[in-house]
Amino acid sequence: MTLTMPGATPLPKRRPRATRRRANFDTALGRTALQALAVIAFFALWEIGVRMGWISAFLVGSPAGIFADGFRMITSGDLLSDTWYTLFEAILGFVIGTIVGSLLGLALWYSVFVARLVEPFIVAINSVPKIALAPIVVLWFGTGLVSKVALSVSLTAIVALIAAYQAAKDADIDLQSLLISMGADKHQVFFKAVVPSTLPSIIATFRINIGFGLVGAVVGEFISSQRGLGHLIYTASSLYDLNTVWVGLFTLMIMGFVLYYVIDTIERTSLPWKQASATHQVQV
Repeated sequence: MTLTMPGATPLPKRRPRATRRRANFDTALGRTALQALAVIAFFALWEIGVRMGWISAFLVGSPAGIFADGFRMITSGDLLSDTWYTLFEAILGFVIGTIVGSLLGLALWYSVFVARLVEPFIVAINSVPKIALAPIVVLWFGTGLVSKVALSVSLTAIVALIAAYQAAKDADIDLQSLLISMGADKHQVFFKAVVPSTLPSIIATFRINIGFGLVGAVVGEFISSQRGLGHLIYTASSLYDLNTVWVGLFTLMIMGFVLYYVIDTIERTSLPWKQASATHQVQV
C-alpha cells in the first residue's frame, strides 16, 4: 500500500524498462532499422556458414554468389526484362480476376435463389487446385502471354468472388431494412448499403490476390515460357545454379513487398476511416 501526504501530488507511475525500450523502437525508423539488421544478420550468418564449411554452397548457394549474379544480371538487363514480363502478367491477371470475381460475387446478392443454386459449384471449383489446371490452360491459350494471364485470373477470380459474395451476405440488414422502409428500391439498397459495406472485405482481398497473381504467372512460366522470372528460376534449377535461383526468388519477394504496399496505400487512401480506427488499439 502506498502512503501519500495530504495535499501531495502522487508521483507518476514509471513504465517498466522493457516497455520503455520497446517504445524507443516502436517508430517507423526504429522498425525499419530492426528489419534491416535482421536481414543483414541473416545473410552474414549464411555467408559465414558457407565459408566455414557448415553449409554447402552447391546445395543452398552463397550470398556473395547471389549478389554477384544479381549485379551481373541487372547490368546486362536480363533481370529487369524478366521482372517486367512477370510483373505485367501478374498485374494484368490480378486486375481482371479481381474485378470479374468481385462483380460476380456482388451480383449474387440480387437473387438468393441463384446464389444458393450456384454456391455448390463455386465450392467445387474452389476446391480444385488451380495449379493442376495449368497444363490445360497452356493447351487452350498457347504458350504466350495469354496463358499466364488466364492462369492468374483463374487463381484470383474465385477468391474475389467468394470474398465479395460473403461480404454481401453479411451486409448490415438493419440498414437495408431502414432504406426499404424509406422507399428505396433494390438497386438503391445495393449501391447505398451493400456495396459500401463490402468495400473493406474486397480491398482486403487485394492483398491475397496479389500473391495469387504472381503464383499464376510464375507457374505458367514454369510450364512453358521463354521469358519471365519463372522461366529464369526453372532454367537455373535444372542447371543446379542455386545462386541464380535465389536471385529470381528474392526478386519475387521484393516484387511482392512493393505490390503489397501499393495495395496498402490504396486502402488507406480509399478507406481513411478504417485506418483511423486501426490506430486505436488496446496496448497490453
